[in-house]
Amino acid sequence: MTQKSVKQIGIVGNGSWGTALAKILTDNQQHIKWWVRNAESVNYLQTRHHNPHYLTSVSFLPGTIDATDNLEKVLDACDTIVFCVPSAYAQNVVESIDKSRWQEKNIISALKGILPDTNLLMNDYLTSRLGCQLEKYVAITGPCHAEEVADERLSYLTFSGLDDHLTESVAELFSNTYINTTSTHDIWGAQYAAVLKNIYAIGAGMAHTLDYGDNFLSVYISNCYREMYRFLEAHFEKVHPSNERPDFHTSAYLGDLLVTGYSLHSRNRRFGAMIGKGYTVQATMLEMNMVAEGYYAARGMQSISKEYSIPIPIATFLYKVLWEGMNPSDMFLRLEKLFT
Repeated sequence: MTQKSVKQIGIVGNGSWGTALAKILTDNQQHIKWWVRNAESVNYLQTRHHNPHYLTSVSFLPGTIDATDNLEKVLDACDTIVFCVPSAYAQNVVESIDKSRWQEKNIISALKGILPDTNLLMNDYLTSRLGCQLEKYVAITGPCHAEEVADERLSYLTFSGLDDHLTESVAELFSNTYINTTSTHDIWGAQYAAVLKNIYAIGAGMAHTLDYGDNFLSVYISNCYREMYRFLEAHFEKVHPSNERPDFHTSAYLGDLLVTGYSLHSRNRRFGAMIGKGYTVQATMLEMNMVAEGYYAARGMQSISKEYSIPIPIATFLYKVLWEGMNPSDMFLRLEKLFT
């Protein structure tokens, strides 16, 4: 790897995923600047060398992280920013700093959703609203759970970007004995797949608590994958008619859908399980104290589906449960008749 593409890395966001990515980078002898929202967590990271709220088992070697609650300091010091703020709050964080400060940075997006105020993927928001260069953008997708990274269990990350040199350089920064990496050009497809799988995982959690078994869940996931495929094919024809087609054979598609739908680590699955038990959305959010990206994505994908006239019936039913109060049992009774 040449050092021309990436010289100093900053991480923006200190949730589970941000902490997992910080662990990978520091395990790979990278010194990172780290923007953390509050001073208490900054002090804890600097003095006790682990995150007090997320992945608390992860310890950082002294001197490998420089935590701060001043976002401008991180941007001043770094040419490459790994952006890990949940999509529901990402736009507010970006817009808290003058847009010119972002324009020359390499942006490595670890978002797993769309921005709810604009219904845009992070790359489309940065290029259309802030004037950033698409060639300086790389997306990180899975399949990968933060909890298994913390335990150093073999995991896989997919890096998607249009500039081969930058994308491969970033992928190499994250590669080690417990992280295998792949590089592709598939920015839009891989990110939309990540958005949709979070929505579908909420449905998987609902199905589990409504006493549907493994046989049904396998049919449910198969139909979700078919819907994802059809959406992406249609979306590329209407919006991105380029040579960079979705690569459905990578694990960023089916692999990420499977692990998010089946794993007990999946917060979206857990969110759906609580809805299936009868919790309200508000009560579920309070109980989990974590952001389930699929909740906000369900609303955003409805807008996109209508804008481009691309039907996504499973995601639409889940939207009706999450945002319009439809009964989950009634939803599955209707879905049963659609599945093949």
